[in-house]
Amino acid sequence: MGTTRKKELTLGVIFTLVFIGILVIMFQPYFGRGQNFLAYADEIFNQLAKGSAYFIPKIKTEVEKFKGQPLDITIDLKKPTDNPQDTLERITLCTKLYTKVGAKVEVVEEGKIHIIGDLGEILSAALEDSEAMYRNKGEIIKEKYEYENEKKMFRQWHNTLSAINKKLILEKKVEQANIVNTVVTKAIEPAYNFYEIKPQNVKQQAGVLIGLLVFYIFYTVWWGFAVMYLIEGLGLSTKKPKVKKEV
Repeated sequence: MGTTRKKELTLGVIFTLVFIGILVIMFQPYFGRGQNFLAYADEIFNQLAKGSAYFIPKIKTEVEKFKGQPLDITIDLKKPTDNPQDTLERITLCTKLYTKVGAKVEVVEEGKIHIIGDLGEILSAALEDSEAMYRNKGEIIKEKYEYENEKKMFRQWHNTLSAINKKLILEKKVEQANIVNTVVTKAIEPAYNFYEIKPQNVKQQAGVLIGLLVFYIFYTVWWGFAVMYLIEGLGLSTKKPKVKKEV
């Protein structure tokens, strides 16, 4: 340990106290809708992420050319963590989902269902439900399928289409597998993950976004200087002391 440096130590203490003071304020419910700063910033970033993850209109156009293409497939809906009741409930909900769009569904064995229908119509129905969930209109899903838990009902699109995608890949039906995967990853997943979050356009919130990013960078650098001044002020160093050579 070297000699204590009063100036650097004072600066280090001041920087640290300011850092802690701001941190205390950040954890108070002074931001947004009575949130702390971290919850507020997280909500803003989620809103912006949702606003930039809206691809449904474009996918609807891509799905149109698959209308009239038959889908005749058997998928396994059973999950490793399931008990018999879980599997039965999932099959019941999935049957309701596909029957609503005009497909024929048959339980062939434990955990497996056989679906016969129009691929384009099935994907269009999934996109229609995705639009409702993206717009936070869960009541549409509740009324349509007569089921109170809209997220659980909507999740069956992900369960079935993910399984269908894997089966199509095994059958080397690449074009069909790709469109199913697109619907899952670019429509169903964003609609489900961002449900009940209000979408915001990045351009409209550019000032807020830049402000948050600048603050994060500034706050991080501030703490870096605080640590640096404390180390210097206490005379700590990672450098090896010079060895005096004997004459």
